[in-house]
Amino acid sequence: MSKFIAYFRVSTERQGKSGLGLAAQRRKIADFVAGAGTLIAEFCDIQSGKDDSRTELQRAIHLAKRESAKIVIARLDRFSRRVSFIANILKQGIGLVCAEMPNATDFQLHNFAALAQEERRLISERTKAALAEAKRRGKVLGSNGRNLAAKNRKAADDFASELREELDADLLRRSYSEIARHLNDAGLATTTGRKFYAQTVKNYLLRSARPQTSIEPATDPNAR
Repeated sequence: MSKFIAYFRVSTERQGKSGLGLAAQRRKIADFVAGAGTLIAEFCDIQSGKDDSRTELQRAIHLAKRESAKIVIARLDRFSRRVSFIANILKQGIGLVCAEMPNATDFQLHNFAALAQEERRLISERTKAALAEAKRRGKVLGSNGRNLAAKNRKAADDFASELREELDADLLRRSYSEIARHLNDAGLATTTGRKFYAQTVKNYLLRSARPQTSIEPATDPNAR
């Protein structure tokens, strides 16, 4: 059976939806590898998808060449936002498998990445054009900030709820410091990609325990 090396990436910029993204990636890859081969190592970079300097990825590539193994990723967008980056990896002769699309060829992966990159560019252009037109018409754009704040609060609420679900009853009985240490050891990060501390854990657990409303004052979930 094939040998696989798992590679994960957790963003340091926007983790409202994927604060527990690392756990989700692990589950997706584990499900794939269970029926395809053996997982021999795991590597994880904690940084933005816009940044192509990947120390852990280079270690994964080196090991893959030495062990004649393939690198498996959960999703293409968790790997990189740049088609040139993905193309460069494929040019090195590294077997790259996407657990979400296990039957995709190198050619298809390259095309999917190119389409995704172009779509992001078009979205960016449309957004800039819409804002410029709204400004030209004298439209007040302050509501965007309020909407963003509301989305951030909801993201923090959702993350807090997901976090509580990940913790079993025994762990919840432990001190905040012990819980923080457990989460850090598991490779999880806060919604902004930071380490957990006792106060961080306390804030999240208190947030998940109280009713969620649209007018709830914003708080900093990473306060120490």
